[in-house]
Amino acid sequence: MTGIRNAITALVAAALLMAGNAFAAANVQSLRGEVRAGNVQLAVKDRVTSGAVVTTGTGAQVVLRFDDGQQVVLNENTVFRIVDFRYREAEAGNDRAIFDLLRGALRMISGAVVARNSGNFQLRIPQATIGIRGTDFMVALVNPAYTNVLHGAISVSNSGGTTVFGAGSFGSIGSASALPVAVSPSALPGAASSAFSSMGAAAGVTAGGMAAGAGRAALVAAIDGHFASIASWERQRRTYPGGVAKSFSVMAPISASVAISAGAMKAV
Repeated sequence: MTGIRNAITALVAAALLMAGNAFAAANVQSLRGEVRAGNVQLAVKDRVTSGAVVTTGTGAQVVLRFDDGQQVVLNENTVFRIVDFRYREAEAGNDRAIFDLLRGALRMISGAVVARNSGNFQLRIPQATIGIRGTDFMVALVNPAYTNVLHGAISVSNSGGTTVFGAGSFGSIGSASALPVAVSPSALPGAASSAFSSMGAAAGVTAGGMAAGAGRAALVAAIDGHFASIASWERQRRTYPGGVAKSFSVMAPISASVAISAGAMKAV
């Protein structure tokens, strides 16, 4: 009976592990120093699953590469939670990327989840929630929080309102009730500047707003959207002859989106 019980326990454990990996999250691309998922010291190529809390020690840094191509750089003395990450290439409707930065600093380069479902992404910090669109940006929690957008744009929202920061800008979020505001680089405290400098120089990170491997998904999503728009326009043209052009324009959004997609393809 003991042997049967042990075998059943092993099967259940394996099933739970497979279930946990059904929406597995990321691989450790590179690291230095003490980097843990829970109580387990991580190594290069280790798998980190949704729900994990990753911590870095003094002088440490880790680059996580997610299944959709997204990259996350965690600086030293950081606590980062993968709240809910789901990505399957053939199941775009189930995409999800929700993260908590509880302490420290990180850099994020978006992947396919953002390319095809940007509304399903959230980075939550104590002072606000950050949304992104095809972005490479950094956040440092040094009380208050500071942001630096390297490419694309982020929206930072809390009870004080929402502020959008574009490429090259720096932001400050004083509290959960204070409107996020733009600041000059000279206003950054030393801790934030140091963290941004360190993460900006992280090895193996694809700069430019979209991690390698995500560009193709972005292009496919853009093309699908264009054809859906054209189909909608054609239906309206047939239903309301002569009246569509005044209320529905296809070419402008196509031109803008194709420009974005062409840039994304550089990372494919």
